[in-house]
Amino acid sequence: MAAGRRWKKEELLVVLNLYHKLNFGQFHQRQPLVIALAQKLDRTPSSVAMKLSNFASLDPALKLRGIKGLEGASQLDRTTWQELKELPEEFIPASEQAIRDLFGADEDSVIEVVPSEGIKRRSRSVNLPTETVANVKQRRGQEFFREAVLNNFSGCCGITGLSLRELLIASHILPWGKYPAERLNVSNGLCLSRLHDAAFDRGLIAFDDELKLILSNRIRSVLCENTVAENFGAYEGEALNVPADAILPDSEFLARHRREIFCDS
Repeated sequence: MAAGRRWKKEELLVVLNLYHKLNFGQFHQRQPLVIALAQKLDRTPSSVAMKLSNFASLDPALKLRGIKGLEGASQLDRTTWQELKELPEEFIPASEQAIRDLFGADEDSVIEVVPSEGIKRRSRSVNLPTETVANVKQRRGQEFFREAVLNNFSGCCGITGLSLRELLIASHILPWGKYPAERLNVSNGLCLSRLHDAAFDRGLIAFDDELKLILSNRIRSVLCENTVAENFGAYEGEALNVPADAILPDSEFLARHRREIFCDS
């Protein structure tokens, strides 16, 4: 492996992509994702882990939690971090494309970033028609958001604990179409099963200020049905299961969802 080699911006974009799909406690050289990325970059796992920790020193959310990260971030680190934060709609899709290119994913493939297993490439369930550049950029952003949100919830539905990744959705608290500025914001995401995502999207369920599940009157009216009782009634009043080191869902976003989308009448 190459030693003492300067980091290039294209490499930093890939590391930043991974940064947002891991929690701080996973920034170490034994982490399967770190090892997989190091191999592709022809770097040591310790150098990738160190770069992740350098970026952590620039993260204001970690500073609020008393986490300092590792000093020694370069000027290029700082510039790349700032660009991604100031222009996420440009640099997040670019970072997603960079990691796809690095792992050889074509348009018939998706990249899954699973902390316990590493970085996997698998075939899409459907083939996509030819797209415009704008649509590809949008899809790259969606792919980034999905992996970041699922990993933020440790790959489990926040309501039921379901861990089958194929049945999980990265739900937007504030809708994608109505709130473009929050499309790629991980604090605007919930990891839910496909069933609970559909219910949340249609305002049939919501979460209160303590992240506890609220059922709409429409759901309550059919609680006598076993399926509804098992999938919704059993979890009413239970707090969303969010890992201790996760980015919490934005409380104001959840309140706005209750005001604008939740069907409580």
